Amino acid sequence: MLKEFKDFIMTGNVIDLAVAVLLAGAAGLVVSGFVNDIMMPIVGFFTGGVDFSDMQYVLSEAVVAADGTVEKPASAIRYGAWINSIINLIIVGFVLFLIVKAYNKTKTPPAPPAPKGPSQEELLTQIRDLLKK
Repeated sequence: MLKEFKDFIMTGNVIDLAVAVLLAGAAGLVVSGFVNDIMMPIVGFFTGGVDFSDMQYVLSEAVVAADGTVEKPASAIRYGAWINSIINLIIVGFVLFLIVKAYNKTKTPPAPPAPKGPSQEELLTQIRDLLKK
């Protein structure tokens, strides 16, 4: 059983999958950093400095004790965080679109097949027939 597990783990597919998962995690950090640190400040600039993550609809206020501790936190619908998620999705989708588009341009198109003409025997037959006339 240990040998079977070793054979399974050492197959190329499992190792390729592990490498892909690790690279996807690293790429996810890069994309998140790009969206949060570069694109969201630009979006905030064009929306007049609005930070969507602060937008919420409060259902019930927080209950604060006399000593300043929160007895019951506020209950709110945080629609601003959802708007941020939608904007992040659009930005990430656009960036991935640009990456895939650039990658597709680097691939060389397959060579078109050579036009199929008559075979050598057919050409010789046509020449013979023309000479007979």
